[in-house]
Amino acid sequence: MEVALHKHIGRHNNIIYFHETGEDDCWRWIAMELAEGGDLFDKIEADEGVGEDVAHVYFCQLVNAVGYMHSKGVAHRDIKPENILLSANGNLKIADFGLATLYEYRGETKLSTTLCGSPPYIAPEVIKYSNRGKSKGQGYRADVVDIWSCGVVLFVLLVGNTPWDSPTDDSYEFVEYVKTNAKPTDELWERLPTAALSLLRGMMKVDASNRFSMDDIRRHPWFTRTNPYMSADNRLSNPINLATTMLESLHIDFNRDPLSLSSQPQPTTTDTGAMEIDEPGSSMKFKFASTQPEHPVDDMLDWDGPPRLTSQSAFSQPKSMDTDHVMLLNERLSQDPSMSQFSATPSVPLSRTQNAVNFHDIVPASRLTRFASAWPLGLLVPRVCEALQLLHVPASPTSSDSADSTLIRIRTQDDRKCPLHGNIIIESITEGHVEVEFVKVKGDPLEWRRFFKKVAILCKDVVFKPDT
Repeated sequence: MEVALHKHIGRHNNIIYFHETGEDDCWRWIAMELAEGGDLFDKIEADEGVGEDVAHVYFCQLVNAVGYMHSKGVAHRDIKPENILLSANGNLKIADFGLATLYEYRGETKLSTTLCGSPPYIAPEVIKYSNRGKSKGQGYRADVVDIWSCGVVLFVLLVGNTPWDSPTDDSYEFVEYVKTNAKPTDELWERLPTAALSLLRGMMKVDASNRFSMDDIRRHPWFTRTNPYMSADNRLSNPINLATTMLESLHIDFNRDPLSLSSQPQPTTTDTGAMEIDEPGSSMKFKFASTQPEHPVDDMLDWDGPPRLTSQSAFSQPKSMDTDHVMLLNERLSQDPSMSQFSATPSVPLSRTQNAVNFHDIVPASRLTRFASAWPLGLLVPRVCEALQLLHVPASPTSSDSADSTLIRIRTQDDRKCPLHGNIIIESITEGHVEVEFVKVKGDPLEWRRFFKKVAILCKDVVFKPDT
């Protein structure tokens, strides 16, 4: 179904293009357009979001893409940051049609009954009217569900956080949203621009029959506002300035308590969590956790890794990086854009902006969830493992045959109780230069960045900072 629907949609500037598919005895493959710009939300600061103009241009592109899909009778049903990518010139691209459905065909509209999506981004009727909900298969409009999800994405663009962990009575934030008629006292809502807030309230009406349509969205004053970054055809008109603005908004505050970085500001009303429903038709599993491993820690006491470090053993390691190595790193990484986030005043090197001709010349597709260190690999790996243990994330390092790199597999949950999987690759580049890269495999890019920031702050004495 994914292949058929993706192919049916055809070509659109803001949708990953389907090229071809095939299969052999072992595999079925799909060839798609390469999103050379990487993840959009890898370039957005968790808990802060982006400026109103940046949020507006990407929201407009998202709405254009979803509106085009709907014109083809297709609803995505899994709109979330993980499925929003960028082209080489910085324009938005929607990906992953694994949960898409043909909701309209030859003038007839079909209701969906599948429980699917990611809890923070799904509409409440998906839970209520799915075949696993209280109303047992009554069904929901898949296109209207997409509009709700687009609203949540806009919220995240503007404030760097989701409004709740799931739209259920188990979520304190959602309960308040309903009781106050979409006027909660939560500080996140107070940070929203007034016009954008008006639009969000229309897109995120709990009663799906009163929710904004695509036409309502396109007529709204916030949607039709002028934008210095957007051309008349809704493409980026000033990609270099936009890329510079986004990169300079990324910052890691090493003085902040890493354990205070949480995407869930309010307690839930019960001891239950959100549903893990990333896959269609999966059961509704309830868990109560906050950045906890998916399996009990007690079951992993014998994992093959360095001994559990205490605060006392941590201080037995070197307290500063070698001065000569730091000087070499300064010279080697002076043009690396990812280093800006570790500076007291993030900025893009002037030489880079002068030579740039497009978005990816400022913000490369390579991951920004990485840091460099002058510490040797043998001391750095235990340090990272200690940070993970403080976050209650089991770590089992595996060294390469050449002993110049180490892999740590991450399998945990984010603060919204959704799966967060990936790898931490610690690799010796040259003498005095080790790179620690966080590679997301599954999960919300914003949550992955928040996780990266926590580890970086806990390892602050080993992280290379350009202005030190």
